[in-house]
Amino acid sequence: MITKKEQLTALVITYNEIGYIEKCIESVSFADEIIVVDSFSTDGTYEYLKEHPKVKVIQNPFENFTAQKSFTLKQATNDWVLFLDADEIVSDALQNEISETVASDTEIAAFWFYRQFMFNNEKLNFSGWQTDKNYRLFRKSKAVFSDCKIVHETLDVDGTSGILEEKLTHYCYKNYEDYKGKMLKYGRLKAIESFYKEKKFSYVMMLLKTSWKFFNHYFLRLGILDGKKGFTICYLNSLGVLERYNELKRLEQKNELAYYLVMP
Repeated sequence: MITKKEQLTALVITYNEIGYIEKCIESVSFADEIIVVDSFSTDGTYEYLKEHPKVKVIQNPFENFTAQKSFTLKQATNDWVLFLDADEIVSDALQNEISETVASDTEIAAFWFYRQFMFNNEKLNFSGWQTDKNYRLFRKSKAVFSDCKIVHETLDVDGTSGILEEKLTHYCYKNYEDYKGKMLKYGRLKAIESFYKEKKFSYVMMLLKTSWKFFNHYFLRLGILDGKKGFTICYLNSLGVLERYNELKRLEQKNELAYYLVMP
């Protein structure tokens, strides 16, 4: 009896990722299907993907990360999916491990990947990310993105989880302004998440959480050993926390104003 070979779909979401998406797509060319959902890029990303012979590209408006990834997951025609960010690269060794895993008839439903963070083209070995891991390879039929978060989304898995040995390479830092913009965007999305969970703005918590973020990642999680790179990353990460509280305050004020405007 011949068993049908398991096939793999690579999924990516993008917005203005030219300069990164090319290497990402190249690194997943071993997949049987590549689907990219683009949120109307303006830098040539969409045009590049549209012309790529192995890529199916779909444009979909960006609401939040969870909604976009949930939409993207539905596009896969295979049960096994490899879900990447556009600035992540699958090494040759990791490609082999993924292929062997998919072909192994494993009963494990989802696999965590540890990541090697890159500051431009230099390794970040500490700065709070040395233990970072994310679900990247999983069965579509056994997983769903949780609607409890709209940023730093989580995967709810129906079944057991495993961890792959090889690391995924993550080019997290393109340049200062790009990373700063990313952290501010994440902060604002986290504020919306907090607002809908009815968490209240507090100056004390803003000060404590922002300071703790920097202290924890720079000193306790050894960002100091990453030198100038570590200081930059830890500072911008803490700036994202500060933005979360500033945005939460703005949302509360806007909500209060709307309430008073509709009062009889």
